[in-house]
Amino acid sequence: MLQEVAVTESTTRARADVGRYVNDALRDRYFAACDAVYAMGAPIRAELDVETSFGTTHVYRYGPTDPAAESRTPVVLVHGAGTCSAMWYPNTAALSADRPVYTLDTPGDPGRSIQREPIHQPERAAQWLDEALAGLGLDRVHLVGSSYGGWLVLNQAHRRPGRLASVTLLDPGGLEKVGLRFFAWIFASLFATFAPKALRPRLAAWLEQPVLIVPELRTMIRAGVRAYRIRRPVPLPLGEDELHTIRTPLYLVLGKRSLLVHPHRQVERVPRLIPDARAEIVENTGHGPQIDHAEQINARMLSFMDSIG
Repeated sequence: MLQEVAVTESTTRARADVGRYVNDALRDRYFAACDAVYAMGAPIRAELDVETSFGTTHVYRYGPTDPAAESRTPVVLVHGAGTCSAMWYPNTAALSADRPVYTLDTPGDPGRSIQREPIHQPERAAQWLDEALAGLGLDRVHLVGSSYGGWLVLNQAHRRPGRLASVTLLDPGGLEKVGLRFFAWIFASLFATFAPKALRPRLAAWLEQPVLIVPELRTMIRAGVRAYRIRRPVPLPLGEDELHTIRTPLYLVLGKRSLLVHPHRQVERVPRLIPDARAEIVENTGHGPQIDHAEQINARMLSFMDSIG
């Protein structure tokens, strides 16, 4: 079921395995911070709610700017953990210039979706995403995921690939077990958001963390940490036998200084396991190539999608 929405539902009853907002006041403050980030991207054409077995998924619709391109295969973007669809602000304008673009707020992360059942188990995650795409009336999509969203996309390509024209993975989860070095970077980055303004550019360069020098992003991340409680375990990576089942055209983009995966290991491993997969390493970036090098990554994603249709 899909409907246009004007308001959001209040905080759901707390469950140990379902994400929740601490209270409505902090939630609303976070939403205001998100809206400031959305304003830096392409204009939102519509906001939609899609009902699934796991709750209500909030969706943002963009473009295309050329009406003749309305029938082109759409792009669906799945964000990383601890944030919402606003993280795609550097990408929505370019991607929606000649294709419809949808961004999903993943249930269980801070955003305008409302989680009622857990989706962290791989089959349930794939069912949720398939139901969300079906609710939007999308039978064929280019699916793009970053970080935890990359795990969701990779898992979809393995378990429920029927609606997928292609998948693009941006420094994704799902390829390796998440190590302590990544969690250390997350905590250091969060701590650095409290640093004096004069120090933030140096810390941003050292941590390769653009959140520190984009005021709207910094405000959004800090508000989200205060407002929302994530209730899911870290997902396990797919095994080699699982990766070997994937036949959907796949494009893997890794930051050279990624702390989530070992880039040189995966740029060799993934094309070996997944037939015809493309994989590349982007210089001068870590975990956010689509933010640090938005123009370059947008062009490469679109070129990859254009080669498929």
